[in-house]
Amino acid sequence: MSKTAPKKQKPKDKKKTPESSARIETLLKMGAVITSSRYIEEILNLITGLTADMMNSKICSIMLLDDTGMELEIKATQALSQEYRSKPNLKVGQSISGLAVKEKRPITVVDVTKEPLYMYPDIARREGVKSLLSVPMMLKDRVIGVVNSYTSKEHKFTDEEIKLLQIVAHQAAIAIENTKLLNKTIAMEEALDTRKSVERAKGVLMKRHGISEEEAFRIIQKQSMNTRRTMKEIADAVILASEIKP
Repeated sequence: MSKTAPKKQKPKDKKKTPESSARIETLLKMGAVITSSRYIEEILNLITGLTADMMNSKICSIMLLDDTGMELEIKATQALSQEYRSKPNLKVGQSISGLAVKEKRPITVVDVTKEPLYMYPDIARREGVKSLLSVPMMLKDRVIGVVNSYTSKEHKFTDEEIKLLQIVAHQAAIAIENTKLLNKTIAMEEALDTRKSVERAKGVLMKRHGISEEEAFRIIQKQSMNTRRTMKEIADAVILASEIKP
């Protein structure tokens, strides 16, 4: 007598918990923030605030490498403490954040007040922070900074929490890169507008005074220096004056 093969049961759909739904919503908000036209400082402060809520952080901060690429400086945090905000820069490889940047990997510490590598245990005690998750901000293979998440009690960060902060770090890095590109584009457009205005103003002065192009340029440049106004402002004033009929 043949036995009927047991029917395969369909896998049950995993229900999203309120916590995971809230985290997804936060990540979506961050996505909207990084594509906004706000200044980079404002964007980074918004990201730290959202991250602190999502990760239940006592303190969340973003540190960026300086122009030399050798030191990390706090650029954004939702912490109100001036002492934390004024912490000295960290060298790459120094303390936990510097080590995360140097080794290009997330680093967790259960209690920073007892961690020999941590640079400022006294500040940590006064701020009431214990555990730390530090994640490098990556653009392809290049590190530009680090995101730090501190808890008020000892906490072992889960794989999910580490992945979440890695997503945040990546989004923050994209926000910075997008803002830099936008600023470069704006600067190029402004430079082009200035050049067009100066060229027109030179033509006006040359025709009016019968002078050379070089002399006309010197007049605009000197007026700019004397009045502490931009070359474009002076050029636009010359053009406007030429268009006003007596």
